[in-house]
Order: sequence, then C-alpha cells, then structure tokens
Amino acid sequence: MKTDTQIQHDVLAELEWDPSVEASSIGVASNDDGVVTLAGHVASFREKDRAEEIARRVYGVRAIANGIEVKLVGDNRRTDADIASATLSSLAWDTRVDEKRISVTVRDGWVTLEGSCDWMYQSEAATQDVRILSGVKGVTNKMKVIPPSRVADVQRRIEDAFRRSADLDARRVEIETSDGRIVLRGNVRSWTELAEAQHAAWSAPGVVQVDNRLVVTP
Repeated sequence: MKTDTQIQHDVLAELEWDPSVEASSIGVASNDDGVVTLAGHVASFREKDRAEEIARRVYGVRAIANGIEVKLVGDNRRTDADIASATLSSLAWDTRVDEKRISVTVRDGWVTLEGSCDWMYQSEAATQDVRILSGVKGVTNKMKVIPPSRVADVQRRIEDAFRRSADLDARRVEIETSDGRIVLRGNVRSWTELAEAQHAAWSAPGVVQVDNRLVVTP
C-alpha cells in the first residue's frame, strides 16, 4: 500500500501532467490512509471539477476533500443575470432534460437548480450543463427524481446490470432495495468500479435514491 507521501506526490504529478488544469495553483495533502485534500484556487468551476477527477484516477486515493476556490478574473467574470440567462439557454439546448420543470437561482455566481425529473441521469445532465458555463462558481442541485411509476424487480435489474459490466466485480457489492431507494455496500477496487456501480443503480427504472456506501480498497 502507498504511503501518504507517495499518494501526495503522485496526485501532484498527475495534476502537472494534465494540461486541462493549472497545477501550480493547486495544493495537495494526503493523510488518513488515502484521504486527499485539494486546496488553492482556479479560474473556473469546470477546472475545479477537473482537478478532482484527475486526483480520483490516482491509485491509492480513497476519498477526496475538494477545497479549491474558484476565483474569477478577466473574461470569466459575469453578472448573475448573465449566468442565469446562459443557464436557461444551456438547459433548453439539452434534449436530455425538460427545462420547463427546472427553476434556476443565481447568487454571487453560485447556481441553484430546483424542480423535478423522471430519471437521475436528467438531474446529472442539468448539473453538467451548468458546470461548463463561464462565470459559474458552483452548483447546488436540489432537483427531485420522481419516476412516473414504480417498477417491480428493481434489485434483480440492478444485479443483472452489475453482472453485464466489464468494469465491475458484482460479487463484491451488496444491494438493498426499499420503495425505490437503493443502498450499496461492499468493497470495490477503484473509483471506476464505484462510479460504475452507482451509475448502474441509478439507471434502473423506478429508483429515486441511491445511498452509495461502497469503500475503495485498492
């Protein structure tokens, strides 16, 4: 198993390797057996998210606390009204979401989404639409997933999806279901497996909540 110093070094190296972030403005600390803390500042919310994605792909990282601040400068600065307008346009162009069911609030560059959707992927898509916009400092998604109907055999459908996945060892994941709410327990070998398990659970029809308690154990 890697030491905290090795993990810190590898995360810093991975950030420097990736041209999509300004690594010189990001600090990394590692402690408590694979828990990584990111600090510093970047020029956009998209870059903050990207830094976290880069850190997650480093072997030995089990959890991340993303404390990076978004400091807008120059052309990245926009008024709340501009951001709100851009958000509405971005949602309208995305065929995956129904923008008429989403309300948008912007305060000091922070966007809050409220409303409802039929599937979790629609909620995630709405968040992605906002993250890429210039001037956004952060996103809070309060949208509720309200499926049009309940579907039987949710657990079996999720288990079948796990077995079909090449990126997931289904034997290491336990599933509990109750009225559309899913709890995942067990150990996975990587963030890819954890993300795949969560994605498969959310993709099942009738799911309204996923409590992902999986632990990454390299």
